[in-house]
Amino acid sequence: METENELMNKAKTHVTSRLSRVSGLMTEIMEIKADDPKFHVLFIPGNPGVIPFYKDFLESLYEFLDGNASITAVGQISQTSKDWESGRLFSLQDQIDHKVDYIRQEMEGVNVPIILVAHSIGSYISLDILRKFSEKVVYCIGLYPFLSLNKQSTKQSLIGKLAASSVLSATASFLIASLRLLPMWAARRLVSNSLGASWSDTAVQATCTHLRQYHTMRNVLNMAMTEFRELAAEPDWEFMRENQSKLAFLFGIDDHWGPLQLFEEISKKAPGTSLSIEREGHTHAFCCTVAGSVWVAQHVATLIKNRFTRLQ
Repeated sequence: METENELMNKAKTHVTSRLSRVSGLMTEIMEIKADDPKFHVLFIPGNPGVIPFYKDFLESLYEFLDGNASITAVGQISQTSKDWESGRLFSLQDQIDHKVDYIRQEMEGVNVPIILVAHSIGSYISLDILRKFSEKVVYCIGLYPFLSLNKQSTKQSLIGKLAASSVLSATASFLIASLRLLPMWAARRLVSNSLGASWSDTAVQATCTHLRQYHTMRNVLNMAMTEFRELAAEPDWEFMRENQSKLAFLFGIDDHWGPLQLFEEISKKAPGTSLSIEREGHTHAFCCTVAGSVWVAQHVATLIKNRFTRLQ
């Protein structure tokens, strides 16, 4: 078993971070620019959509693609280290529109095919992007996808009730934000010893800089509330059948957000979709460990290389 340092030493090229206003909304961007890209990978995060969580994954993916693709990750609005939007709350539809606006604003000049890679609810968002940019987007990979409600999940039920109550959401966000009273070293130790006992330094740092913010947690829960409303409906099977040759999904063994019954349903209703099950013991929050980030990045790179042999 390789150590964390050995795994990350394989990622020689580091992401750069920047802020960009997309339709007037401050947006956190992480990117790696290839010298001569054959594709452009656009990554859509889940919820929380804090892109620093995905740093190890993005850097590993760039290496596994042999530097042949530029990579851009676009964070969810107002899930940031600073409250740029003055407490405003954003819905799932707002986040979808934001990603569409980003492509129109910043990727019009991209002259190579776009590959969407997305995590959790980002997979749902990416399907809407594919719908709007079917000529530009050549492939769409969903990781541990959240595409419809899992009515058998007690966890989803509890999260849904919390998110649906403005009082509970505000209270939970306030309690989490109160951890900002702790100095950074104490917050890191608390996260490492509790939530992130096996988490990477990257994930612990992202938790401390972003999730301790009241505006971030309010937006995480507000987005979740609107997700539960939208995803109560069945997936658009007709659209998925029509685009099945462009779709790939990775499922986990015990993931209530993307349960194996959804895997079975897709295999029946859109049988041309590329489907995989991860059996290595990683979780829905794969990006919170180095091993999970590296394994999933290698899986994504393999999918892309197998599909597009000119990247080999």
